[in-house]
Amino acid sequence: MKTAALEVENAKHAFARTRFIGDLFELVKARLTSLVLLTTAVGFYLGSAPSVDYAALFRVVFGTAAAAAGAAALNQWWERKPDALMHRTRTRPVPAGRMRPAEALALGLFLSIFGVGYLALTCNALSAILAAITITIYIFAYTPLKRASTANTVVGAIPGAIPPVIGWAAARGAIDAGAWSLFIILLLWQLPHFFAIAWMYREDYSRAGFRMISSDDLSGERSASQSVFFCILLLILGGLPAFVGIVTYAYLAIELVLGALFIAVAMRFLRLRTREAARLLFITSIVYLPLLLGALVLTKS
Repeated sequence: MKTAALEVENAKHAFARTRFIGDLFELVKARLTSLVLLTTAVGFYLGSAPSVDYAALFRVVFGTAAAAAGAAALNQWWERKPDALMHRTRTRPVPAGRMRPAEALALGLFLSIFGVGYLALTCNALSAILAAITITIYIFAYTPLKRASTANTVVGAIPGAIPPVIGWAAARGAIDAGAWSLFIILLLWQLPHFFAIAWMYREDYSRAGFRMISSDDLSGERSASQSVFFCILLLILGGLPAFVGIVTYAYLAIELVLGALFIAVAMRFLRLRTREAARLLFITSIVYLPLLLGALVLTKS
């Protein structure tokens, strides 16, 4: 009997540890942070000289990841009450009551400060400043703006587009045309990506008091037309890395094919305006970005 009771107790402890780790991953938005890792690494790689310093690559990716994780935790601490009203977010650790708000705040502050400090000490001041700007815009501009203006999506895309610039700055110590071309690509890519999400969950966002362009867009026409517009803009400006000389012109062929497919899926959303069409656009955006980043890496000049 004692052995059985001990096994049950051990199982409970193991489950609690697993749940705690899972909650930490959810608090720091691990999937979003992994995207930050990828774009930062690509920015560093493209900004590096012919030979890549992989130790420096690790340092900038690690520091940026810590800063991004801290920003995500602070965002969830700030939005814990509206998150509790949304079906898609109410099971997050803070609104669900599995983690105290003070714990989320403390972890967010620690990771943010650590990430910026680590970049300053191991990379350079410019990369640290960019990370601090990212956190500041994300927490003090984008987060409160979600309840005040539909412009929040565009503002929120800015911190999402800075990580490759952080990588570039860590490699070169400066921001030039190559870094800006990567910034523009990430900025434009996020808009159809988030417009699709916002329309799929428009009722949830409205319930939480968030002002999105999809909030009163029952037909989906506004969300879909905006998605098409930014996909076309992305197709046009997505070729900038070739024209500023950081990749070869072979990249353009890949970029045009990927961009055309992205536009086709966005136009399907505009034509059908169904949840399934919006979801396909969301999935396409997730597939599009790593393929485009891979093309950039493979065609580096």
